[in-house]
Amino acid sequence: MIEVLVVDDDVRVARINAAYVSKVPGFRVAAQAHCAADALAAVEEGPVDLVLLDHYMPDRSGLAVVRELRALGHRTDVIMVTAARDVATVQEAVRQGALQYLVKPFTYAGLRTKLEAYAALRRTLEGGGEAEQAEVDRLFGALWAAGETDLPKGHSATTAELVRKALRGAGGPLSAQEIAESAGMSRQTAQRYLKLLERSGRVLLTLRYGETGRPEHRYEWVGGGR
Repeated sequence: MIEVLVVDDDVRVARINAAYVSKVPGFRVAAQAHCAADALAAVEEGPVDLVLLDHYMPDRSGLAVVRELRALGHRTDVIMVTAARDVATVQEAVRQGALQYLVKPFTYAGLRTKLEAYAALRRTLEGGGEAEQAEVDRLFGALWAAGETDLPKGHSATTAELVRKALRGAGGPLSAQEIAESAGMSRQTAQRYLKLLERSGRVLLTLRYGETGRPEHRYEWVGGGR
């Protein structure tokens, strides 16, 4: 069993997330914590294999918790589960070694997909031995690629890949219209796939306010380099 620590400052949300985790075969909730101090204490007491970590907490941030865990020598894996959408937070989470970044609100299916991909990655890593470049690429892409082959009805994997390529090739955030033009599709089609990728945590949505006062949605790829 993979032992999971669920961390969220909202007790109700923590309970919901813990219930989600308990429904996924192979995972067990080791503990719940509602502040950074309790999260660190729970890891110290162990065993904890994976932390589902909120960013906004009353005593310190989730990223501060990750830094403290590493400073203490804990190699516990971390998946950020948070409403924080700013690019700086996402980038820092990646730099601190978070394996995944799941943006609130999310569904049980969204979390289950991430957990199942994490379990598959653990099984592969536990096999040991040496890895060729193709295997290394697969390992690094495993979590981010989770669920890409299980698109909702009416969605095409080929179209999704065109949108991903447009996002990955950009030097910064793009509008739905810019992505549509780059991928060679209608704006409406691009928006459908952008919403899907944003819900999965691979795309970060930000708002840019222009002279009209109406915000423009901007999309940036944060889901790895696959």
